[in-house]
Amino acid sequence: MSAKKSYRPKARKPRGFEDRTGDVLRAEHHLISKASQVYDDWGFEPLQTPAFEYAEALGKFLPDEERPNEGVFALEDDDGQWMSLRYDHTAPLARFVAEHYQDLNKPYRRYQAGDVWRNEKPGPGRFRQFVQCDADTVGSASPAADAEMIALAAEVMSAVGLNTGDFLVRVNDRRILDGVLETIGAADPDRRMRVLRAADKLDRLGREGVALLLGGGRKDESGDFTEGAGLDTAGIDTVLNFLDAGGGSRGEVTARLEGLVSGSEAGRAGVAALTEIDAVLSAIGVGNDRAVFDPSVVRGLGYYTGPVYEAELLATAHYDDGNPIQFGSVGGGGRYDDLVARFTGQAVPATGFSFGVSRFAAALRALGRGGIGDERPLVVVVAAEKGQSAQYLAMAQELRAAGLRAEAFVGGGNMGKQMKYADRRGAFAAVIVGSNEREDGKVTIKDLKLGARLAADIEDNKQWREEQPAQITVDREGWIAGVHEVVSRYK
Repeated sequence: MSAKKSYRPKARKPRGFEDRTGDVLRAEHHLISKASQVYDDWGFEPLQTPAFEYAEALGKFLPDEERPNEGVFALEDDDGQWMSLRYDHTAPLARFVAEHYQDLNKPYRRYQAGDVWRNEKPGPGRFRQFVQCDADTVGSASPAADAEMIALAAEVMSAVGLNTGDFLVRVNDRRILDGVLETIGAADPDRRMRVLRAADKLDRLGREGVALLLGGGRKDESGDFTEGAGLDTAGIDTVLNFLDAGGGSRGEVTARLEGLVSGSEAGRAGVAALTEIDAVLSAIGVGNDRAVFDPSVVRGLGYYTGPVYEAELLATAHYDDGNPIQFGSVGGGGRYDDLVARFTGQAVPATGFSFGVSRFAAALRALGRGGIGDERPLVVVVAAEKGQSAQYLAMAQELRAAGLRAEAFVGGGNMGKQMKYADRRGAFAAVIVGSNEREDGKVTIKDLKLGARLAADIEDNKQWREEQPAQITVDREGWIAGVHEVVSRYK
């Protein structure tokens, strides 16, 4: 009788989640490092909130207001209270500020990077776990704080290697659209939210699709029907004219918007905020080539109460077939003056900016600006002789002490296997000490990047090979300098 077959689980990851490998993680860490340096330079403090929050702390600010108990990953604690993995970094910040309000200097300026989780239907490029990086100012109602956030967004874009013309930060104020809705008698909360959601889809659906969502509703390609805001033809035209009011300098846009909301107090407040934001941005050198006013930016989330903004990548990369890759928005934010008040009962003004690290880093990698070129070169010490592992590990330690990234091969196998390993690891150099080298007091250093260099357009390959040979042998006393020489060829 055969023994019972043991159970082996299937090696698979949950749907909607991804494994992030070395090159992806390095690009993300590079982006977070650059952004964090900007935030730190501007006087913001780091903060790390826990992955779990009590579900009630998220409240009505869950992703889908029509399904207030959906959209998050939740579990019941042993004391019967429901906890949820954080959906973003903003709601945990509001809880933190409310909990420590008396002890914090106001305004409180913080930045945070970390994973967030959303229990939503996954799709291509849409995952249930991803990384966000935020900066927020809590405790200031001044439009200058919003202007600083917009400038920060532009500064982060520049810090990661993007040039003027590669990006734009698009800015609007939600109160201006509220003023437009007042003028057409459509300011009730439900209709307002439907208008906001419709306007937020302008880039994806175009004017015709948005017009349907502003009116009776729209059926998508799958046959699913989305109920519209129920505006009449005149109301639809007014909203579309508002969305079309962009173009030109920030001053020109505010002049056009002022004419649309002259009869609304909220609308006038929104235009006044944009006017002050323009003055601050101009004073600190953020011109119209880096930040523009665009009425079509409305941001779909319901907690924004004033200025809103999106950082858009204009630079394009290309697929293997030559077709362009359009990246679109990689971050956004705005003013949310009511979020902390859920806990304290007191209005606490706040504004912030967030970008999706995974999406932004992937775009930068596609553009060749993902920071991978900043990766420290790897050197592999080959295990050329059996019984000499201690020597090889000690040599790797010497390399690290000299500021190099190094490892000694510990996997076993012949030289061919080890050289293949080093090549697949992307190592710049291999260090070899076999019996001959050991007896002669020598070290052989192999240049593993030479082949790629020779494939480039070099005018005289023969001369170049003679001046920078693929392999050099040096005295044991000076071998570290020899490794530096090989690695420095490719800096």
